[in-house]
Amino acid sequence: MNDLSWIDQALSAARPQVVGALMRYFRDLDTAEEAFQEACLRALKNWPQKGPPRDPEAWLIFVGRNAGVDDIRKRSRQQALPDEETLSDLDDTEPSMAERLDNADYRDDVLRLLFICCHPDLPATQQIAMALRIVSGLTVPEIARAFLVSEAAMEQRITRAKRKVAAAGVEFETPSAVDRVERIATVTAMVYLLFNEGYSASGGEAHIREPLCDEAIRLGYLLLRMYPGEPELMGLVALMLFQHARVPARLDAEGEIVLLDEQDRSLWRGTLMAEAAALIEKAARHNRPGTYQLQAAIAYEHAKARQAADTDWRAIDQYYQMLETLQQSPVVTLNRAVAVSKHAGATDALQLIEPLSGALEGYFHFHGVRGALLLELGRSREARAAFEKAISCANTTAEASHIRRHLDRLQKGAEGMPA
Repeated sequence: MNDLSWIDQALSAARPQVVGALMRYFRDLDTAEEAFQEACLRALKNWPQKGPPRDPEAWLIFVGRNAGVDDIRKRSRQQALPDEETLSDLDDTEPSMAERLDNADYRDDVLRLLFICCHPDLPATQQIAMALRIVSGLTVPEIARAFLVSEAAMEQRITRAKRKVAAAGVEFETPSAVDRVERIATVTAMVYLLFNEGYSASGGEAHIREPLCDEAIRLGYLLLRMYPGEPELMGLVALMLFQHARVPARLDAEGEIVLLDEQDRSLWRGTLMAEAAALIEKAARHNRPGTYQLQAAIAYEHAKARQAADTDWRAIDQYYQMLETLQQSPVVTLNRAVAVSKHAGATDALQLIEPLSGALEGYFHFHGVRGALLLELGRSREARAAFEKAISCANTTAEASHIRRHLDRLQKGAEGMPA
């Protein structure tokens, strides 16, 4: 096997379950992560020659557990190890585990780990950041971009979260039914952040990372099975399905970004669209609108339009106004400005986003949208500056390439003008 990418895929897929098991064993986040990393290093050394084990997760848990214990021994040669009963969770392999994990409502180890990381002793931003790092294995730079903060700030945020968990003596046990209800909002936000990282990658060469989208949708369905009557979860899953359905049309053959208005809608995945439509219509019957339902309703408007010209931009604008009342965010206002530009014109849209320049100074899409609006108004010099700023904020090569095409058109237009 010359192509070793299969090892990276196997390690990424196994990470949540393995880290979860090692956390239950060692009762310490850093020790569990270090043990997992050591197990990965040994996998990279052994698997290419011997092939993958029959059960990669079990192999990694076993090797990681032994590596962690060895490390504890090295660091504590003068101290006796804690009793096995204290150090480990032997019930993990006992039949009583099924009852203890409340399997009727809580069937997935990854989801279990999400609820554990989203502990109420931590601020919501730290909960989500720590869950993204521990459960999904995203790097600190990736998480920092998702939160629109610096890498140093995100590193500190995650470190503080781990220290607080350690200082509080938080036990990594399955939350009760009441605890799960209290934590559902944060877990839901984490799942959607995970989806967004796959839908529009915050770094690297790949603009779309479909496995992350697939995992987020899977987790969303698990949440929905736990709370089948919750309209916001219906909205979350519908939103992810609507967006994921458009993936085949979002990049052209050269890997360049294709804007929504220009996408070949025959490439959209009809099955996912229909599934999403059924969910959002079911959610609407509860008459309890929430942020995910409104975002899904916006995506539904796009899905219903057979061609871009058929899009009901006024309806989309109204949905964004409702969303602004529930979720005051500069990004929501930026998205609304696109709808405003379609039915009211670029001038109104530009007036809407100009106050956002401070909050979204480092946000790629802000400068891209602003540049497009300025270009539409004939303000070429300002448009060029906005596009150049967008390129400096681009997270992927596809984003940068998309903006460069605007600059190329500006340059050609300038060359064609009389001296």
